[in-house]
Amino acid sequence: MRNIHPSATIESGARLPDDVVVGPGCFVSAGVTLGDGCRLMQNVVILGRTTIGANNVFYPNCVIGANPQDLKHGGEETQLVIGDRNVFREHVTVHTGTVLGGGITRIGSSNQLQIGSHIAHDVTLGDHCVLSNQVQIAGHVVIEDHVTISGMVGVHQFVTFGKYCFVAGMARCEKDVPPFLIYGYDGSLGGVNVRGLMRWGFTEEECERLKRLYRLLFPRRGREGENGGMRNWYGMLFSRRARRSAMSLSRRIHEAESNGALDENCRYLIEFMKRSLEENVYGRHLETKRRDSGIAPPKFFTRQESVT
Repeated sequence: MRNIHPSATIESGARLPDDVVVGPGCFVSAGVTLGDGCRLMQNVVILGRTTIGANNVFYPNCVIGANPQDLKHGGEETQLVIGDRNVFREHVTVHTGTVLGGGITRIGSSNQLQIGSHIAHDVTLGDHCVLSNQVQIAGHVVIEDHVTISGMVGVHQFVTFGKYCFVAGMARCEKDVPPFLIYGYDGSLGGVNVRGLMRWGFTEEECERLKRLYRLLFPRRGREGENGGMRNWYGMLFSRRARRSAMSLSRRIHEAESNGALDENCRYLIEFMKRSLEENVYGRHLETKRRDSGIAPPKFFTRQESVT
């Protein structure tokens, strides 16, 4: 039997399973579908065309499925799709997609979104990820599986996070973050995320291969400076030194590929870096796929006659 508090509002058309728990002050709109075993604590709001899988938990004051904040959004019916076993802590916000972005925001399974984190429109979040307190994810971002993002991180639109990467607290992520590596708060690379990889069952041999590749690609000291200069390897900063660093990294990537002793993880890291290095705008591969560059500005930016 459903456990729905008398003060909750469930609109006609919302689809709720028999074992759902809905706490006091919640609101569930007509287009929402909740999966088995979902639990909504106090004052949770779920809106729009939102489909939610099984055994998700929503802590107080979450707002899930609201319209995107993109000024180009014209009120079209877009979607939010959420998998299973996710935890949404207090004050988490997740928005639906936009027409230009494909129309769907997707969240996978077994993720934890901690207090005050935000998922904007058209984001794809994989499985087994942790977004710590106050992480702010802009639109069109892709976060692959097993990614950990520490607190108060700001993420630029169209950024891609490679699988198993770790992002330090208060980092500003404006370029793609390579898989398996540690991304520092100042944009530097801090080596292979060995502790995280070991937690997920990577062997010492697999970690050692990644460490050898990292040392080859980002020598500790050289003309580019410490760690080869994370901000330089994208080759998209506006200095001759940055461009030289990108060329140097390209040569080191070619050297690593020619070696031939690469396992699946090393090949994935190289392919990710080549894509972000060679096919990007400002270090973001997904920026090359955006579809709004040629459209007229939103009405918000039209000049209005003053009313006297």
